[in-house]
Amino acid sequence: MADYVFYTATYLGNSIPESDFPAMAARAGEQLAKYDRVYQVQGSQEDRDMAVCAMADVLYYYETAENGGLVTSSSVGSVSSSVQFPALDFSPKAKSAELYRCASRYLSIYRGLRG
Repeated sequence: MADYVFYTATYLGNSIPESDFPAMAARAGEQLAKYDRVYQVQGSQEDRDMAVCAMADVLYYYETAENGGLVTSSSVGSVSSSVQFPALDFSPKAKSAELYRCASRYLSIYRGLRG
């Protein structure tokens, strides 16, 4: 499975802190294992690692957003800044669809019969 060095050097990720990466990658790996059980998944080991990193990013983003970690406005002295984030769908269906979309960027996932 992808490690933090792969995440930063090959995938070029920078949103997940090193301390949080193992948990996010493990959860993403579990999701990929589910796809392996349910669908036909094809791709090299590097493709699989890239998919794990992409899904880890999504999982971290959702977890951060759900815990109020996305700052929408801040101020220091007389300078203030605000960022408008689009309304997020936190439903399980939306999360599942986003994880599948991310995995599908790097892997061929077939929804047909296992053969």
